[in-house]
Amino acid sequence: MNVLKRPLITEKYAAMNEVGKYAFEVDKKANKVEIKKAVEKMYGVTVEKVATMRSLGKVKTKYTKSGAVTGRTSLIKKAIITVKDGEIIDFYSGI
Repeated sequence: MNVLKRPLITEKYAAMNEVGKYAFEVDKKANKVEIKKAVEKMYGVTVEKVATMRSLGKVKTKYTKSGAVTGRTSLIKKAIITVKDGEIIDFYSGI
């Protein structure tokens, strides 16, 4: 099972990167211990804290010939990782 799906890079999370907090989309069934181990193994940093949240998908409406079809996008789980002072995660190193 791959715990980390992708890093979340938005303006809000980019501002959090300045203070040592990083956001990732993670597997829905992953717990905090698994997330911590995966980040430490992949990026070689020391994780101090892991905060997780589940966010509902957005409501989407599609208008078709037979009428409006309403549904939701899938649920995602996010993790906010706090690393030890002085350590950073560089998402752009592989580009």
